[in-house]
Order: sequence, then C-alpha cells, then structure tokens
Amino acid sequence: MPQAVRYDRFGELDVLRVVEVPRPVPGPGQVLVEVRAAGINPGESSIRRGQLHQRWPSTFPSGQGSDLAGVVVELGPEVSGFAVGDEVLGFTHDRASQADLVLARADRIVPKPASVSWEAAGALYVAGATAYAAVRAVGLRAGDTVVVAGAAGGVGSLTVQLARNAGAVVIGVAGADNHDWLRGHGVLPVAYGEGLADRIRAAADGPVDAFIDLFGADYVKLAIELGVPRDRIDTIINFADAEAYGVKSEGSNEASTAEVLGILAGLLDQGTLEVPIAAVYPLSEVQEAFRELEKRHTRGKIVLRPGG
Repeated sequence: MPQAVRYDRFGELDVLRVVEVPRPVPGPGQVLVEVRAAGINPGESSIRRGQLHQRWPSTFPSGQGSDLAGVVVELGPEVSGFAVGDEVLGFTHDRASQADLVLARADRIVPKPASVSWEAAGALYVAGATAYAAVRAVGLRAGDTVVVAGAAGGVGSLTVQLARNAGAVVIGVAGADNHDWLRGHGVLPVAYGEGLADRIRAAADGPVDAFIDLFGADYVKLAIELGVPRDRIDTIINFADAEAYGVKSEGSNEASTAEVLGILAGLLDQGTLEVPIAAVYPLSEVQEAFRELEKRHTRGKIVLRPGG
C-alpha cells in the first residue's frame, strides 16, 4: 500500500509518522501523481503545532504538504491536456503531497521541464509563489533598492533572484555563512543583529524603496524606521505587525495559480532562476527533515523523496 505522512494531534516532531493509506482514486478534474519530490515549508511546522489554527483550521488525522512533482499515473474523468506518464509539478491545498501518491487538480499542475531536477520541481510551489507575490506586492522597478530579510532561506533565495531579475538593487539580510552565495547572485549581503539599520543604510547609499520581511521578529518596524513607504513593505509572517502598521502581508495565497507556477518553471528552464537544495530526505525521515528545517538556518529548500 502507498504511504503518507500523518499526524493525529497538534504537537512537536514526535506526532509525525509515516503510515500506509488506501490508494487515492482521482475524481472529476483530478489526476493521480506518483510523487518523486515534495518540498517542506516552515508554515507546515506552525500548522502542525496548532499555531495557525484560527487562520488555517485542521482536522485529524491530518496529512501534510503542498509542493509536489512526479509522474501522472491515473486520470480522473473530465481531464484534458495531460496523459499517463507525463512528468509534472504543482500543488495541492489538501495537505497531502508528502506521500507516495497524491491527488492533484489538473488546473494546479504544469508540465515539468526536462532540464529541471525533481528536487527543484518538487520544491518550487510554496517558496516560488510566495517570492513571486512578495516581489509583486512591493512593486519593484528597475533601479529600486529593496531589502530582503531572511534572504537565503527557502523563500528568500528565490525572492532575491526575482528581485534582481526585476532590475532592483537587492540588500539581503542573512548570516555570514550565506554571504558568498548572495554575492554570487548579485545581492549585497548584510549580517543581522545589533546595528543592522546602520549596515543597511551604508549598503544602500541612498533611500530604501521597498522591504520584504520573510523572517518575522521586528523587521516591519525596522522597515518603517528606514523610511520605507508602508505600501512598499510586505511581510509573509508577521501578520500582527502587518495589521498594526498597515503594511502588506501578501504571500503564496496571492500567487497560487498554475499560470504563476508555469512562469516560475519557465525561469528555471531558462536558467534565470535557481532553487537551491539544502538537503534531501526519504519520506521515512520526515521528522529529521523538519528538525533541520526548524533550526531556521537552511540555505534553500529541504525536500522529501517518497520511495526512499
């Protein structure tokens, strides 16, 4: 029988387990995908702990995961444009992709370019859609200076690249271990911690036009201190400060479409976007994968490989 990640109650890593489940049957407009890679995301940790229950309620037993890439193995009724054997990438909103087999709506998958690895394809959706939405939210134009907090993480590593593709000068807040990677992608790195505002001002050598907060903490307040217009500040994590200070909180929900996913996949295919892969774990080691993720020092994405 196929296997899938499940948990029966809110909690820490010990609630996660891999269990046998019935083979899913695709309904109208659905395809069944044999998963080759599924990225994991910080939001899934918060949901598992019950911290986002008011925003995204849970029912038990709960599955986990949105990102997916794999091979179509069965078509439901009323599906066109895909065939058994197609290699695809996409997403599900059913918390189900960390599994051997997953049902996906046909309008939430796109063809996987042959040049794109399974790991990059399977890690693209949440981080890519979030980065796309955040860059769009702050209205970047060529010549703008934008600060990205959490610049080397799963979302940040894509956000800085999309911002550079838009022609912006990008200042990336990250730990020293990631500064060489950021420089290699045309980003001006600055270390977080005491004195950050002064380091940002020195790197910017002029006004800061936009700010993208991918970490939380006090970065919204810092952006305001730096004089960034509030309609050009976006946080994907600090919803309380977004409401308190009237800044934006646009993320993956604002870019969860096959059209956006196709754009991002095209950028990967063209070599103008890279998904850094920090680590790959078999599905059976889902607890270890999230243990690494929850340290919050990962460069790029952590991926699960079902069947491993």
